[in-house]
Order: sequence, then structure tokens, then C-alpha cells
Amino acid sequence: MRQWQKAIMPKPPGTNPSGVGDGRRPGLRYHRGMIHPTRRPRRIAALAVTVISGCSGIESSATPAPERGSPEGVAGLAEEHVPDADPLITVGRTATRRFFEGEDDALWEAFTSELREQLGGQQAALAAARLEVEVELGAEVEVLWEELVGQGDQTVYVRTSRFENFEQHFQVVFAIDADGALASFSIQPVQAEAPSDYLDYRTKTELQLPFEGEWTVLWGGRTLDVNYHTVYPDQRFAYDLLVMRDGVSHTGDGTSLEDYHCWGLRVLAPGRGSVHAAGDGHDDNVPGEMDREHALGNHVILDHGNGEYSFLSHLQKGSVAVEVGDEVDVGTFLGRCGNSGSATEPHIHYHLQDTPDFIQGRGMPAQFRDYVADGEFVERGEPVKPQVIRNQ
Repeated sequence: MRQWQKAIMPKPPGTNPSGVGDGRRPGLRYHRGMIHPTRRPRRIAALAVTVISGCSGIESSATPAPERGSPEGVAGLAEEHVPDADPLITVGRTATRRFFEGEDDALWEAFTSELREQLGGQQAALAAARLEVEVELGAEVEVLWEELVGQGDQTVYVRTSRFENFEQHFQVVFAIDADGALASFSIQPVQAEAPSDYLDYRTKTELQLPFEGEWTVLWGGRTLDVNYHTVYPDQRFAYDLLVMRDGVSHTGDGTSLEDYHCWGLRVLAPGRGSVHAAGDGHDDNVPGEMDREHALGNHVILDHGNGEYSFLSHLQKGSVAVEVGDEVDVGTFLGRCGNSGSATEPHIHYHLQDTPDFIQGRGMPAQFRDYVADGEFVERGEPVKPQVIRNQ
């Protein structure tokens, strides 16, 4: 299959996104109005137009930025307000719409002077770029998710979509500077699932689902279309789990933590082991906001004694019920579902990996025993989005 990439941008200031353990900063990921953490490192290229035939591999995607004030009114890009969305998501959505719909005057006005200079001062470059996208990729047919990630003094909006001429997913990327202006723009192929030596691995620990009652797999599975975690080696097989009722995760407008169906529900040990790490004391985020500096938030890491380690994160402040060195059994109460760390909506993040070091290990498949998925009994398996699951 052909590989295609288009970039119209100066390179943003360059250090790795900052965060926990390796200098990476978590970002925000939106999917159908929801936001989820991501740490994906990306590269933003210099001004280039590239059409490559005879594809072998996939280019990595974009990069991005930090804390910043509201851009409302800045560069005229905040008029498409979306309830409960970060204002910079609105900036990115508006810029994307203007590009696809040919509103070049407004989009040009939103560019930084440096980006205009990079384009030779020629606004016509936008029309030429759009024509190339239309010919090569075709129309955007589905938005899969959106995210904000941070680097330096910029925030980057990344929109992952399907286009009619390619099976491969592509990303629309706008870098937004501290003043709300657009500092770079590209459309490029999404990165693939991280390679893994554990694709055929059989989980040693007897695992059960780490909760009571019915929960929904928001993100889970082995492919990128059902699990954005798959691009990260440490979270290659991770899960985000929450409770849905009538197709939504909360009552009312979702502005209060108490609105969320899974808020405060019991989180249980998925298998026998000892507590390697336990963290508490981080505040639960207001819905739609996040703690970028403490990605795990309140959390428990379990050592199963066989080279497997369970990570359970985003627990409710003050609820962690175990300490380092405690022995746990299947079903031991660990804490309550919260919204701490790099989470903007209450949910359980769970993954299994081969070291107890966050970000440094390699993710392992978590095969649960004796559960029900969409009404069908599963003796041993890996839940997949969007299954509704419960213990037998």
C-alpha cells in the first residue's frame, strides 16, 4: 500500500514531551466526547510535501505542548464551542474544518507569522495542499479520536481519522502556540501497534476482572482501532474500563464527579500477589481537567511473583486500602474508582507488564478467567472494546 505524508510547518521547539519516568508528558484524548490519557511522542517535520509509493512501514506522527490559558477569542478559532471540551480541542476542530471546507482566509489569519513565512507568504499554498489531500486521501469519512499533547510552549491537536482512499488511519495535526495561533500543520499516517515479544504469551497469574458488577471496555484489544494504548510498548495490552448506562457514562451534564456511574465503585485485586507500590493523596480531577504531572494518580502496583506486574491507576483520593508489602488475594479491596492523575473522567486503567517500573516495562496480555462478555461465558480471554463484561 502507498504511504502518504504531508507537512506544512516549521519544527516546534524540541525536547521530548515531559511526564513520568522518561520525560514524557501525558496528553488528552477525546473519543465521542470523552478524554483519555496519552503519552505518544511524535515528530513534526519541516516544510515538505511527500507522496511515497511502495509502502514499507509507517512514519511516526506529530508532537506537542503544555499548560496554557484559554484561547477564547484568539485568532478567531474558538467560535465552535463544544460543551465540556478543552478550548484547544475547539481550536483544532475549527482549524481542521476550515482547511477541509476551503476557508483559507480565516485559516491564514490564524497562522503564526513564522508559518506564513515558511509558506513563502503564499496563501495559495493552502489550496494546493487541500487539492493534494483530496486526490491522494479522498474525503475524511470518520473521526476516530482526538487528543492534545504537550511539548515546550506549544500544545498540539491530533485528530485521527479514516479517509476514503486508504485503509490506513491518518492524523491531522495542528501545533498551537501559547497565544493560540497555529504554528504548524500536517496530515500524516498514524503509527502502528508497538511490536511485542508477548503476542503469543499465556498469562501465568490467575486473573479475574478487578471490579464488581457490569463494566464496559472503553479501550481494550490488540489493535489500534479498538485500543489506543497499543502504540506504547509498556501498555501494549492495556484497558480503560468504566460503567455505561443507556449508552452514556454519567447522568446529567457530567460536570460533577458524582455524576459518573463508576465513581467510587470498589476496585479489586485481579490476582494473588504482594503490593509493590501504592500511591495516594492526589486530588481527583474536575471532569474535563487532568493532572499532567502525576500520570498514574492514586494507584496500586501488584507483584504477582512470577515476572508479571499489575498496574491499577486513577483511584479515588483517600481510598487506597493497601500498603507496600501487603499480601493480597483475588478480590482483595484495593481502593475506589476515581479520577486522579492523567484522567479526565472516572475510570479504571489496568495493564499487566514485565517490570514494576512505569513506562519502562513491556506490556503483557492479561487473560482473565471465568467472566461473561456480552452475555457469553468466557473461560479464559482478553476483553475487547466495546464489550460489556462481568465476573461469572
